[in-house]
Amino acid sequence: MFQDDGSSSVTSSSPLQVFSMMSLSSPGMGSQYPWLRELKSEERGLYLIHLLLTCGNHVASGSLENAEIALGQISQLASADGDTMQRIASYFTEALADRIIRAWPGLHRALNATKISLVSEEILVRKLFSEMFPFLKMAFVLTNQAIIEAMEGEKMVHLIDLNAAEPAQWLALMQALSARPEGPPHLRITGIHQQKELLDQMAHKLIEEAEKLDIPFQFNPIVSKLENLDVEKLRVKTGEALAISSVLQLHSFLASDDELGKRSPVPSKNSNGIHLQKSLGELLEKDSTVAAGYSPSPDSTTSSPPSSMKIDYFLNTLWTLSPKLMVVTEQDSNHNGSTLMERLLEALYSYAALFDCLESSVSRTSLERLKVEKMLFGEEIKNIIACEGGERKERHEKLEKWIHRLDVAGFGNVGLSYFGMLQARRLLQGYGCDGFRMKDENGCVIIGWQDRPLFSVSAWRCRK
Repeated sequence: MFQDDGSSSVTSSSPLQVFSMMSLSSPGMGSQYPWLRELKSEERGLYLIHLLLTCGNHVASGSLENAEIALGQISQLASADGDTMQRIASYFTEALADRIIRAWPGLHRALNATKISLVSEEILVRKLFSEMFPFLKMAFVLTNQAIIEAMEGEKMVHLIDLNAAEPAQWLALMQALSARPEGPPHLRITGIHQQKELLDQMAHKLIEEAEKLDIPFQFNPIVSKLENLDVEKLRVKTGEALAISSVLQLHSFLASDDELGKRSPVPSKNSNGIHLQKSLGELLEKDSTVAAGYSPSPDSTTSSPPSSMKIDYFLNTLWTLSPKLMVVTEQDSNHNGSTLMERLLEALYSYAALFDCLESSVSRTSLERLKVEKMLFGEEIKNIIACEGGERKERHEKLEKWIHRLDVAGFGNVGLSYFGMLQARRLLQGYGCDGFRMKDENGCVIIGWQDRPLFSVSAWRCRK
């Protein structure tokens, strides 16, 4: 965990001692207790956590009547344009409700019949995420420096981008390669994305930059979802040094084949200074009935990950390409637990940190902020909480498990260099917000907000 820069905690006189004694079984509770709406921000936040965990337990146990009552209570206090905890609660409430409705597939389909997921909207919201947070920019800086060092002296370099959505990373790399004392290599970039228009735009920008810098360059676009990738189209050639960049892609392969269709269905500080992550822990200690449904195994973050044919096959496929380097960026959160309550609690921690980051740097009325929270974080939360089997793609895991998987697949860890980390730290320091944290963990980099790790960057070589 990151070092905490000071903290405040809930005292023994916390209103939760009163809240936990209240019955959630009375449908009229809201009208009987109008003072709920007048709670201070920190009190309301703790009560929302209490209600979310209570509701999660009811959903997990199939007690739908009690779950409906709890959802009604949460809806009185939650708000998509309120403070950090109110915003989080609104999206977790939606996710829990969606999980309930999935028990009636016909009803769920009818309610979602007119919802259209546009790739162009997904690209826009991810671009906004990249602009609001430094995480992806830092990953690009670390990835590029690792590539530059690994490809020193190479005359033919082939880069495979498993999610070619952002040309800025490769434009920066081209400029660095053009300044090599021995001159730039012959560079080929293979970009994989499901939208042809995006690949065409990337090709235009990269070819234009290569001509300016006088770099021999080819762009190989592959229009495909990553899960349907035809490896032959990568056209890896003998004699070229290969590097692979994977940014937030590998976790979607973690659904085990034997799991498909098998099962049905807190930031460090908020604006008032209370530490919700610590408060959540205190809440669980004080109210054992709320946390009863959450019982992760003692080694839930360090044990060997379960076998998944999809991820094993994909990593093995990448290994057979004999890359000189592969850089992996993933969410550093434990959102792939087997139980709903395990995922609910872990997701509360990590998404609270992301929402709190926006609270500290972006206006509550910002339309761009709302889009990121609703279209990116909200959809990820819904997938983590409401979905099971093959539908659950957002299976984020901790760095320790990725290290194990990549090691088993035949990859050896390559420590990220001091110079690369220095560049990333400078970028972070220039971001204008002191809540971000970065630390070296055995040659890998963990990036987070306050004391909550959120993303990891690690480099790998093909071990023969």
